[in-house]
Amino acid sequence: MSAPTPSLRPVRAWLLVIYGLIAAMVVIGGITRLTGSGLSMVDWHPLMGALPPLDEASWEAVFARYKLSPQYAHVNHWMTLGDFKQIFFWEYLHRLLGRFIGVAFFVPWALFVWQRRLRGATARRAGVAFVLGGAQGLLGWFMVKSGLVDVPEVSHFRLAAHLSLAFFVALWVQWLWMQLRYGRPARAGGLPFAARWGLVSLVGVQVVWGAFMAGKRAGKIFRTFPDMNGQLIPDGWSTGAGLLTDLASNPVGVHFAHRSLAWVVLLAALTVALVGARVATQPLQRASAWLLGGLALVQVALGAATVLTSVAIPWAVAHQGVALLLISAALVVAYSFGGTPTDTETPSP
Repeated sequence: MSAPTPSLRPVRAWLLVIYGLIAAMVVIGGITRLTGSGLSMVDWHPLMGALPPLDEASWEAVFARYKLSPQYAHVNHWMTLGDFKQIFFWEYLHRLLGRFIGVAFFVPWALFVWQRRLRGATARRAGVAFVLGGAQGLLGWFMVKSGLVDVPEVSHFRLAAHLSLAFFVALWVQWLWMQLRYGRPARAGGLPFAARWGLVSLVGVQVVWGAFMAGKRAGKIFRTFPDMNGQLIPDGWSTGAGLLTDLASNPVGVHFAHRSLAWVVLLAALTVALVGARVATQPLQRASAWLLGGLALVQVALGAATVLTSVAIPWAVAHQGVALLLISAALVVAYSFGGTPTDTETPSP
């Protein structure tokens, strides 16, 4: 008599916790950037860096190293040690949470593999998530280094890569959870492959341009909505350096591109949501379609609030957090209306 198959409920709960931790990481990362805290830690010690300064002498030493950075020289030269501790807190918390996620992922993963709750391709795919998480830490330091050389600003391209990888890891974990929860979804007509995955890709592109907005501080250029200081196509969006350069590096062009893409995303999301709700044959399909449409409307409203308040931290952080929820909803729609041809595994109890 063969042994019963171990339940996958603990695995699914663990994956949901990991997704939640990554979402928290995205939010704290947004606060870190908006408070100008990202360059406060000029060293990177993956293991020993888990401990903060524990006495006044240690704080003075850390502050002295920060005083050698371009951010202190050009931006924060007025800071006292007390001021420095405030920006240090957010960067430290951001890095500490990253380390915690690594432990919270690896230890249960190893245990589930040992218990044979995770086996074969599923175990390997979960292991890939851990590797991607480690790469995210390296990419984060690669981003920070770009702001510690001459100009106290991180490369907006590296910032976009850092944020995009965080989103990708979250979606990877979400996909694993859906596979273990629902198995291979039933094939259903009404939402073509191109429409479902085209929307996921479109939201992903918008996330990249959102990071460009943050990196170039382009959100503060225009404080009107839906126009841009009375214009639909703002003056100065093109410098003659080339279309892609203007839209990806010129702050006015970045803002114009992000706003324009927002309307395209909204139209596409509402279309997919309405069609999906109409042709849905399963509760998950119908629920994900309505969730997608609702989140798209909320995201546009949060984007408007962000620019109208000159990138006030609560609105900007909410805008970044809902971006993750929006692309996650798009992924649920893509999954529930068809999945992928290679999904052959069925979930256990």
